[in-house]
Amino acid sequence: MKQFLTHSLALLLVLALVASEASAQQFSKRKQYNSVGLTLNGMAYFGDITPKPSIPSFRPGATRPNVGLYVTRRFAPRISGRLSLSYGRITGDDAKAADQTDPDAKFRYNRNMNFRNDILELAATGIFDLIENRNNYIKRPDFVPYLFGGVGVIRHNPKGLVGENSNNLSAGSYINLQPLRTEGQSSGYSLAQFVIPFGAGARYKLNKAFDIGIELGFRKTFTDYLDDVSGNYVAQKNDLQSNAAQYFGWDITKGTGIVPNTYDKFNQGGQMRGKSNEKDWYSTLGLSVNYILAPRVRNPKFR
Repeated sequence: MKQFLTHSLALLLVLALVASEASAQQFSKRKQYNSVGLTLNGMAYFGDITPKPSIPSFRPGATRPNVGLYVTRRFAPRISGRLSLSYGRITGDDAKAADQTDPDAKFRYNRNMNFRNDILELAATGIFDLIENRNNYIKRPDFVPYLFGGVGVIRHNPKGLVGENSNNLSAGSYINLQPLRTEGQSSGYSLAQFVIPFGAGARYKLNKAFDIGIELGFRKTFTDYLDDVSGNYVAQKNDLQSNAAQYFGWDITKGTGIVPNTYDKFNQGGQMRGKSNEKDWYSTLGLSVNYILAPRVRNPKFR
């Protein structure tokens, strides 16, 4: 799956570069235009706290809203550039995602971890239309499927929900997880990360000024800590320096006395807590409304 996504992104970039070079020479500046838009999406996450430890696996019930604003510039018959700013939330909960009867998921059910993470994303992407428009914006095609890819930066902050049986913590409250160093990290992971956004969508022309669209986008990240889970448990509980760190890094586990016939070494020192060989991903799927800013018509000057 990861190889397919990587190859698809590479193909997208190659096609965009080739088409841009060929089309830019035949597309006058008078036909270029700008637009602004609003998106409303469902946001999902792929990582250690999902039903299966693989990229396609997610729990629909964990989907949360994502909203965004963007500005687009049409450069060529098939090529546009987009700058976007979006804000949304991802969530995960072992108690709801992991199947305690699945041999591969038992330890994750006992791990009993949960999180939510609010993500602010700024991205610059190139859009490659599968149907070209060599005319002005008024004569653009009624329906246009497209591919996109680019780069972005996010600011995130994973938080954990305190349960009823906590160690002198306020039940029902959310606590910032990054400062706790729940896996005994010598230094905390960064809350600012680069991402690679890519995906596909389609636009439909409502009238000369408005388009509506649908888009599916993926974000490849370079961190395994969107959910604060990555490596192994610390060697001993006392290696964690605070009540909150001990709760989320050790005590939150259910224990084999509650869930019979499950993996009995899930929270021993050094045992696996997450899969550090795979980075976290997230995706968006939703609708957009796009408003075209009519370009100014420059009349020729007579002397």
